[in-house]
Amino acid sequence: MESVLEFQEITKYFPGVKALDKISFKAYGGEVLAFLGENGAGKSTLLKVLNGDYRPDGGKYLLDGQEKKFHTPHEAIEEGISVIYQERQILMELSVAENIYLGRMPTNKLGVISIGRANKMAQKIIDDFGLSISPSTKVKDLSIAYQQMVEIMKAYSRENLKVICFDEPTASLSDAEIDALFMIIEKLKAQGKIIIYVSHRMNEIHRIADKVAIFKDGTYVDTMDAKTTDEQVMIKKMVGRDLGDIYEKLDRDKEIGDVLLEVKDLSSDYVRKVSFSLRKGEILGFSGLVGAGRTEVMRALIGADPMRTGEIFLEGKKIVNKSPRQAMENGIVMVPEDRKQQGIIANLSVSGNINISLLNRNANGLGIISSDKEEQEAEKGIRDFRIKTPSKDKKIVELSGGNQQKCIVARWLATDPKVLILDEPTKGIDVGAKSEFYNMICQFAKQGLGVILISSELPEVIGLSDRIIVMKSLQMSGEVMREEASEDKLLSLGMIGEETNG
Repeated sequence: MESVLEFQEITKYFPGVKALDKISFKAYGGEVLAFLGENGAGKSTLLKVLNGDYRPDGGKYLLDGQEKKFHTPHEAIEEGISVIYQERQILMELSVAENIYLGRMPTNKLGVISIGRANKMAQKIIDDFGLSISPSTKVKDLSIAYQQMVEIMKAYSRENLKVICFDEPTASLSDAEIDALFMIIEKLKAQGKIIIYVSHRMNEIHRIADKVAIFKDGTYVDTMDAKTTDEQVMIKKMVGRDLGDIYEKLDRDKEIGDVLLEVKDLSSDYVRKVSFSLRKGEILGFSGLVGAGRTEVMRALIGADPMRTGEIFLEGKKIVNKSPRQAMENGIVMVPEDRKQQGIIANLSVSGNINISLLNRNANGLGIISSDKEEQEAEKGIRDFRIKTPSKDKKIVELSGGNQQKCIVARWLATDPKVLILDEPTKGIDVGAKSEFYNMICQFAKQGLGVILISSELPEVIGLSDRIIVMKSLQMSGEVMREEASEDKLLSLGMIGEETNG
């Protein structure tokens, strides 16, 4: 009997956001259903509802006609549902075989775990995948691509597997590894499994998917035939919404000044020959898919990654940034995407986080830091950026995501930069805070800063930017002026004809 997975009016709320809005459709065994939509459209959220990471706020889902309510991913796995995320969920110190059979290691007649038998069983799966690794190798000694393959082999090994979901599985795989993955997907398809495949890569979708479910703004739009539907038709289904009054009301800088920053032929281990300029008072957007190289350009620019080739000119003068601190001293600062890991200093207060980059300025000739100066800077940051906190001494981790982000921006603006780089500045913050950020970004530009905005939200990058550079496959694929920018144009430059690459 053909398996069927059915979603009925699945709804999910986060603070200030309706992430899923009455999602209803079916997925069938023996076919690959691709999920297609912009970043933030709800694809990964729906997978997390399916496997018990999130509880839906409304609606239900059924597997083979029976309603399921999973409270944990383990419960979903027990019922035959596996989700393979981009973030690896394996134990690095264990071997390949131990990871594949974790929690269900084979035993001998005496009930003792048999490593030899586990290795033999794992080798059979490794051979199915066509990989050249040993079952006894520790996972920490494998490449990122092979680590991901171990996760997939773990799901593949489960006899009760009914549904397997892949969330952007090829981001770190080479062409040969992608071929191996697709071969396994075809095997699973022939076995009648329900396969959900999330990807932005149109060539992959045409190659592996039978049908495509289109998502937009947390809603399900349509299911289309993957082999016969034109790429442009799919893109049109993903876009076309009103950008809203929020962008029309922004107080923009009408006059853009002279060239402030010029980057020539910048290359690193992660990007190739990128050249662009930035003017005073300009907001320059960087668009493209996750993994296209947007952040990597900026990391090389500020010295976080070594530049292999290229030159940087600031106000006509050549500069060298060997580290983010040197970039800051030269007048270029970056607010990183990963707020928790690279932005806030969790054990410090609001004041400590704002002042951390001002230690030299706040110290006297003997290196003694002035508490009065720190207090003034903290109060100025809280006032200027409307940071909602009961006290400057409040621990930053106790603030909302939007207010944490304001603290980070306040920190870097206090250094009086000339160029401000914002990497996904509104990620994970509510709608009200987004509106405030948009107005702040426009004010930064009006003050004469050059602002570089990296954003995966197309309405955001179009609504804020004066000019947009699109990245694809670790290099620039186009440049679009704001007046000519549209979501389908940016998607086309970032997606159409994309080469499969690791």
